[in-house]
Amino acid sequence: MNDPNGMVYFNGKYHLFFQHYPEGTTWGPMYWGHAISKDLVHWQEQPVALAPDSLGYIFSGSAVVDHNNTSGLGRDGKVPLVAIFTHHNKELENKGRNDFQYQSIAYSLDEGNTWTKYSGNPVLKNPGIVDFRDPKVMWYEDGKKWIMTLATKDRITFYSSPDLKNWVRESEFGSEFGAHGGVWECPDLFPLDLNGKKTWVLLVSINPGAPNGGSGTQYFTGDFDGKTFVPHSTETKWLDYGTDNYAGITWSNTGNRKLFIGWMNNWQYANVVPTVEWRGAATMARELSLKQVDGKVYLVSSPVEEFEEITKQTYSKENVNSAQEIDLSARLKKLNGAFRLDVSFSNREDFEVVLFNTSGEELRIGYEKVSNQYFIDRRKAGKTDFEQGFAKKHLAPRISSSDDINLSIFFDAASVELFADNGLNVFTDVYFPKKQMDQLRIETNNKATVKQVKLYDIKSIW
Repeated sequence: MNDPNGMVYFNGKYHLFFQHYPEGTTWGPMYWGHAISKDLVHWQEQPVALAPDSLGYIFSGSAVVDHNNTSGLGRDGKVPLVAIFTHHNKELENKGRNDFQYQSIAYSLDEGNTWTKYSGNPVLKNPGIVDFRDPKVMWYEDGKKWIMTLATKDRITFYSSPDLKNWVRESEFGSEFGAHGGVWECPDLFPLDLNGKKTWVLLVSINPGAPNGGSGTQYFTGDFDGKTFVPHSTETKWLDYGTDNYAGITWSNTGNRKLFIGWMNNWQYANVVPTVEWRGAATMARELSLKQVDGKVYLVSSPVEEFEEITKQTYSKENVNSAQEIDLSARLKKLNGAFRLDVSFSNREDFEVVLFNTSGEELRIGYEKVSNQYFIDRRKAGKTDFEQGFAKKHLAPRISSSDDINLSIFFDAASVELFADNGLNVFTDVYFPKKQMDQLRIETNNKATVKQVKLYDIKSIW
């Protein structure tokens, strides 16, 4: 699997569609896989939702609830779910054409169980752009119209429609803003509240060009009037400084909550990671919000509160003596293998959280005072020879100006998701130990004051 697609909440269920090749563990002709959940934690895979056809592979896109049946696709009072996606025509691509990607729709009248492709596809033809894909559609209430946010080469183009079938170009964004080290992909536009004021957020994935290599997601905050997006700042900001959170977008139809999930991988090595029966995964679901720090606006990511239902605190200690390393290995071995560690410091000094095993493999997570940066170091965290750029130390400038530091770290068998300073700094990284890492210690420079340590067991979701 790769990019999450078509994420929509309807009648008590979260639908997650995703780029999927059912016939193997490397990228192939793309389908839309499908999974559903009632709590964003436990998922049930469903039959494939959309398969390639004469118009092409089924590339990324989104889905909406057409409450007012603007599309006319509803029948017998049934509200249609409408998926908007990119058709990728491999035959035209092989002929050297530059118009081989275009936008199409499909609809469901049985809550996403089965889908019918619209007979008038494509609904948005390609004007002659090689990269013309990944439509994210939302209802813009002030203008009573649908807005499509579309990736077009290294720009974003906005389109509008009254009915999801007929689209008009509104504006373009990106020529003078953001990172341009690669192709822009999987955009998302949505409003969030900031101190009682509506602020618009634009997510843009880019490959390559991320700060720590390969694929990553940048974001912009600004104003949107139904036609044009105007950013508040020219600064390039990043959703996640790890290398394994890409192409993420948000669910539609979730009310005041803005919920996000990403693909836990990186195109730099996605087809060669050393897994056997599967390849690719999704991140934890996260809730997004905005926070102002020293006059700048930042996007905050927090694990959804539903994860608390499968976490159980097993250890807590305050005012820990940090003159020596803190070893939690004995407690870790009693857990299921997936666990959460919360640790807070009352001053900004060097520290490292080290997850390791008896084979000498180790994953290091920490903070460097001199550079004022967080890091995850996976250079010795297991198998690395499958790709020359995998074994690296990933860095991120700390955003918070507070002397207090807090980390919430979710460890799984082959991944770590770090939320620092209440989600201002986020890292998502995969790693592949040859043997389970079941020991953990916290190392300090004897100056760091450990305020509190908490350890939680996490139940398996399977």
